[in-house]
Amino acid sequence: MSKRIAMIFPGQGSQSIGMGKSFYENSAVAREMFEKAGERIGVDFSKLLFEPNEQLDQTAYTQPAILLVSMIAYRLFQEAHPTDAVMFLGHSLGEFSALCASGAIDYVDAVELVHKRGALMQSACETIEAGMMAILGLDDAVVEEICSKANSEGKQVWPANFNQNGQLVIAGLKADLQAMESVFKEAGAKRALLLNMSIASHCPLLSSAQEPLAEVMEAMIQENFSAPVVSNVTTQKYTTKSEAVALLKDQLVKPVKYKQSIEAISGDIDLMIEFGNGAVLKGLNKRNAPDVETYGVSDMESLQKVCEALV
Repeated sequence: MSKRIAMIFPGQGSQSIGMGKSFYENSAVAREMFEKAGERIGVDFSKLLFEPNEQLDQTAYTQPAILLVSMIAYRLFQEAHPTDAVMFLGHSLGEFSALCASGAIDYVDAVELVHKRGALMQSACETIEAGMMAILGLDDAVVEEICSKANSEGKQVWPANFNQNGQLVIAGLKADLQAMESVFKEAGAKRALLLNMSIASHCPLLSSAQEPLAEVMEAMIQENFSAPVVSNVTTQKYTTKSEAVALLKDQLVKPVKYKQSIEAISGDIDLMIEFGNGAVLKGLNKRNAPDVETYGVSDMESLQKVCEALV
């Protein structure tokens, strides 16, 4: 019996200088994908990814870079070991990679789409001091309750990323986040760590980006899903363009339920394969679905190892 495989894709924060270099140096297909993606948005991806620079951490460039490396990893894997997925899933930005892997959007269009998404997110936060904070060691319900109470007092802070038990990222105004640090620690948090970010993802501060993003998605996403994509917003599967546009529009202002999504699908799959730089999701999955193996394809060496493991 063939294994039921979920293909998964990381989001922002997984980037690092040098990512994708193994693919670029060893694959003509990868070099062609670098070139086509770069031509579309006017970026030299080899410089962006391989040479020290500050641009890689700017959202408008981080997002297309991560998606491109994920899609190269996915394509090279499929060429080496053609494999059907029963579903696709991504973390935040990674949901766009998942959509691309499903066949609902071309990778070059997807690079342009997330480039615009990143620019819209930056624009929404450019006149405010926004940020994100990781809360470690508290139950989700406690963090949600503290945020709700803060909202009632006029503070702008919201749960943004449900990553794993004991790890929840919140987003909002930086001053409000800083003011909440002592509150979380008094409630028992091991750490309340302000992240090095100038945007507040997955919260109402990004509402101005919703309609412009939806317009671009309408023009680029197609009715062509090889398997369902799991929504970060609902944890449910979808297979239509209209659902994709509505859910990814909502994803800008609603929390990423990654932990809940993995828990929801773990009984329907035998293993997961993460495509992209690093092994962020593999690490989270050890807590979220300890009984389901997660493989990772991040370079040519890991690609070969995963292909061998699946024989």
